[in-house]
Amino acid sequence: MSDYRKDYLSKTLAAVILGLGIAFAGSALIAWGTPGGPAAPNKFQFVMWVVSPLWTLVLALVYLFRNGRRAWLVLSLANLVLFGAYLLIRFLHS
Repeated sequence: MSDYRKDYLSKTLAAVILGLGIAFAGSALIAWGTPGGPAAPNKFQFVMWVVSPLWTLVLALVYLFRNGRRAWLVLSLANLVLFGAYLLIRFLHS
């Protein structure tokens, strides 16, 4: 069995749990990081609908990790970086 096929349950759980955080942080960055901020007309509709493609992208790419531990580590770090960037943007806008 290939190394990439091991730990599929751990990888799937990492993508489902941490991928949702990545999708939320990505949509928040789009809302606050683009011109007009979250109050721009009709931006809320786009920000709402971008969560699903981002989460699906994480769910699809998580199986490229060699093992579940690495998936959890990388996705956790991605969450920290994205939420940190979101907090920084929010701080700069206020």
